[in-house]
Order: sequence, then structure tokens, then C-alpha cells
Amino acid sequence: MSQQDIVKTLNTFLKGQYMGVHAYEHYIQKLDEPHIKKEFQRIQQEHKQHAQQVAERIQDLNGTPVDDEGLIGSVQGFIGKFMMPDETDKIIDSAARAESYYAVELSEEIVKGDVDPQTKQLIDQIIDEDRSHVESLHRLL
Repeated sequence: MSQQDIVKTLNTFLKGQYMGVHAYEHYIQKLDEPHIKKEFQRIQQEHKQHAQQVAERIQDLNGTPVDDEGLIGSVQGFIGKFMMPDETDKIIDSAARAESYYAVELSEEIVKGDVDPQTKQLIDQIIDEDRSHVESLHRLL
């Protein structure tokens, strides 16, 4: 995979991180219980850190990182905002399912091609942290 292809792959992955940040913003706005809200804020902060790490890696590869989730992600976020549940347990379940599917499964698909070892290590670390998000969300149920 060329450096340009790696940058393209990382930008796709980065859009997903931005989608996660925005999704957690919507979840947090609907939550009332302080300890649950605090956990959602922690996960959101980790997605922001992941986005920053990926953007830096893109720059290290002489690429230009995207700065939002893109048009499709924006439309999905807009629609998702209106379809979001109101009950705390359903919000937690929704977040856990989204984290499992988007942050772990789709992310693994996005980066399954040949990437350089440093990029692979970064992405694997992020996906492992996303798996731990799923576990911590399940513990809240």
C-alpha cells in the first residue's frame, strides 16, 4: 500500500472517530445520571484523543487530515439524533452497539489492508481501547 493509500485509509478511519465524538455529544445531552454521564464523557474524550493521534499520523505521512466526519457521517449523525432513545438503559445499549459495530468492526474493515507497522500499531491500539469502551458500557447496564 502506498503512502497516499495509507493516508486515504487513515482519513476514512478519522471520519469515524469524528462520528463517534459527535454521537457521544448527543448521548451526553440526553443523560441525567451524573456517573453515567461522566463515563460517556470519558469515552468521548478518548475518541477525541484518538482523532488527534490519527491526524498526527496522517501529517507524519505528509498527508492532510480531514477535520470532520464528512457528508455521509454528518447526515447519519443528523438522522441518528432524532432516532436516539430517551431512556438511560436504551441510550447505554445504543452506545454499546454503535461502539461495537462502528468503532470496532467497521474500523477493522477499513484498515485491514497493508499499512506500515507504525500505522498498524496505532490503529490496533485504538481499536483495543474501543473494545474496552464496549465492556465499560456493558458494565453500566
